[in-house]
Amino acid sequence: MTDGAGSVRRRSGEFGHVPVLLHRAADLLGPAIEAAGERAVFVDCTLGMGGHSEYFLKHFPGLRVIGLDRDTQAIDTASRRLADFAGRFTAVHTRYDGIAEALGAAGIAEQRRVDAILFDLGVSSLQLDESERGFAYSVDAPLDMRMDPSSELTAATVVNTYAVADLRRILSTYGEERFAAKIAAAIVRRRADASLRTTGQLVELLYDVIPAGARRTGGHPAKRTFQALRIEVNGELDSLRAAVPAALDALTVGGRVAFMSYQSLEDRIVKRALAERSRSRSPQDLPVELPGTGPEFQLVTRGAERATEEEIAENPRSAPVRLRCARRIAGS
Repeated sequence: MTDGAGSVRRRSGEFGHVPVLLHRAADLLGPAIEAAGERAVFVDCTLGMGGHSEYFLKHFPGLRVIGLDRDTQAIDTASRRLADFAGRFTAVHTRYDGIAEALGAAGIAEQRRVDAILFDLGVSSLQLDESERGFAYSVDAPLDMRMDPSSELTAATVVNTYAVADLRRILSTYGEERFAAKIAAAIVRRRADASLRTTGQLVELLYDVIPAGARRTGGHPAKRTFQALRIEVNGELDSLRAAVPAALDALTVGGRVAFMSYQSLEDRIVKRALAERSRSRSPQDLPVELPGTGPEFQLVTRGAERATEEEIAENPRSAPVRLRCARRIAGS
């Protein structure tokens, strides 16, 4: 997945997209899968087009894969792609914070815990490449941005009904947009004459509002606004805050989890949660660690790993990725 909403490229074949950091994810999660043997369970919390799941199913015989996605189109696409693995693959329509319910729906008994979990956050290649979904600012399309097409809130509803203070807060908090106040005021003025209905109309407004000097640096001037609207429409950060502890709780001892984040807001949530579960809870002045207060997890990556130049050349959407991995070393 990715957080860049600018490029919309034609896929080479129905399933021709390149999953981000595919081999590195396998290197990090593979030891836990191999240790569990034929009873291994892998949860792909961001199924998308099924690229990561397909690789794991092919390279780890006997592996059971549970794929989660809130996008029904992604569920359909990945299920067709992985039809040959029907006995080992189960798709569940849910947000990634519904991991506990998804495991129940997939028939994973409570005592059979999960061995590996992957989060590839942001917007998926499928969603970006379907221009009519409104995620990309490079083409004119309806202001939609729903990851789950069955949900009610759209980007058009946000820009046309939210109060100016709420628009400013969303743009500033979720987009880290320094011109949030000016953009919010301009949106309210524009919609007083006519509703904003398309991405092209919003991009035109942003070009009018953001100073020319600022437009020449920091990427496309619509990038931060589109990110903020997408996060608001899909409740992404609230979902992630709930999903990270739920995923950590689902892992068996020795199990591993990997997170691919594409912007600082996501990475900050992941970093804090992993740090909290990787430190001792014993009082610092005690000479020994109290039973049950030791760290539950051990960090596998040192900080956040970035894509290599070779990876970026093969898949430009991997450029902003930050990858973190942790292993469960204690707990129930």
